[in-house]
Amino acid sequence: MSVSSSSTATTPAPTRRANLPSLTGLRFFAALLVFFFHASLMDSPIPPNAPINPFADDGVAGFFTTAFSKAGYMGVSFFFVLSGFVLAWASRPGERLTSFWRRRVFKIFPNHLVVFAASMLLFAGAAVTSVGDWLPNMLLIHTFFPQPSINLSVNPPSWSLGSEFLFYMLFPLLMVGIRRIAEKRLWLWSGLMVAGMVGVQLVTRFLIPATPKSAITPISDLQFWFGYLFPPARVFEFALGILLARIVLAGRWPRRIGFGVSLVLSVLGYAAALVAPFEYGFVVATIIPVAALICSVASGDVEGRETWLRSRPMVWLGEVSFGFYLVQGVTIFYLRSLLGESTYSVPVAVLVVIGFFAVSLLGGWLLYRYVETPAMRRWSRARKRPAAVTAPETAPETAPETAPVPAPVSATIPAQATAHHDSLAQRPSTPVRG
Repeated sequence: MSVSSSSTATTPAPTRRANLPSLTGLRFFAALLVFFFHASLMDSPIPPNAPINPFADDGVAGFFTTAFSKAGYMGVSFFFVLSGFVLAWASRPGERLTSFWRRRVFKIFPNHLVVFAASMLLFAGAAVTSVGDWLPNMLLIHTFFPQPSINLSVNPPSWSLGSEFLFYMLFPLLMVGIRRIAEKRLWLWSGLMVAGMVGVQLVTRFLIPATPKSAITPISDLQFWFGYLFPPARVFEFALGILLARIVLAGRWPRRIGFGVSLVLSVLGYAAALVAPFEYGFVVATIIPVAALICSVASGDVEGRETWLRSRPMVWLGEVSFGFYLVQGVTIFYLRSLLGESTYSVPVAVLVVIGFFAVSLLGGWLLYRYVETPAMRRWSRARKRPAAVTAPETAPETAPETAPVPAPVSATIPAQATAHHDSLAQRPSTPVRG
């Protein structure tokens, strides 16, 4: 069945699309992968690139670093695909661009600016003295610059928000085109997106200069920028997420590829990332497992399956995962700097990592509770003007309406990354919102 090219024709869908609480819970594990990646680093992204890994035993330290050396890359790729999936799931034809972009801006910028300020106060302000280094970061355009002093400045994990910001700007245009793809061709187009990701890494490996080498990776700074940080190179993942949402909505996701199979694929993909050439560990080795995880979990929610991922604790962790993601870098890099270059016995080092996690989780909750939620409540929608009063002497006074309060936490699925990180919340008259 093909989808009409008119702007109002979409894949047939139920009047009320299912909420996806299990995907909310799954998001936290993606953020946790990024946390362990940063906690295990031998070379911090913050100059002077001192080790973060707290283990004194060389064998244990090496295992910790190797085991999580691809975790951050997989976690970020998950957020990028999820962003496209969530926005497509929530999308309805006819929404005003200004309304869509307004919600997206107020989803990411308040948290980002608070963590940006904290980073500048704690450590970045002493190292990033040029306006040309920190201003692009504040505006989330820093990853369009190839210089590491700009694209990884202030709060290094915020680089992914630069890609998310581009995704949000492109989504309305991408959605118009993807709505027109016939259902029978959705898998073909998904394959083309994966091919695009492979193409990016082929260019990175063979066409981008391999010298001078990066201080924190085995490839050059320019290769790392183009293959991993450059926002246009990551659009393939976002577009794949949109296509996958249509596949699930159309009932074309294979039921035999469930959560268990997806976990096995994830282990195999991660193992492949560990042994593949460095560039292919960014996205290519793990993209199929990431897609399978998102689709299998979403399909389970659509079918109403009860899973531990949709439990209240997991949904709460998913809700705070955006804030957790943003602050975990600041927490790890700053607290580790207070400890100097000291390393510790295994029990003490484990406690150090647990301490990093506890402070990061607290910071993520504080951002969610006191920054993200109030900002979305207050500014994500324009306030309605009061109705015109034609007979003031007899008509009752009409006060301006306040912005609608978002749905309860259990009815939402924030993204991001992203993350890089979007919400599906109930509306009284429509299924979900992006």
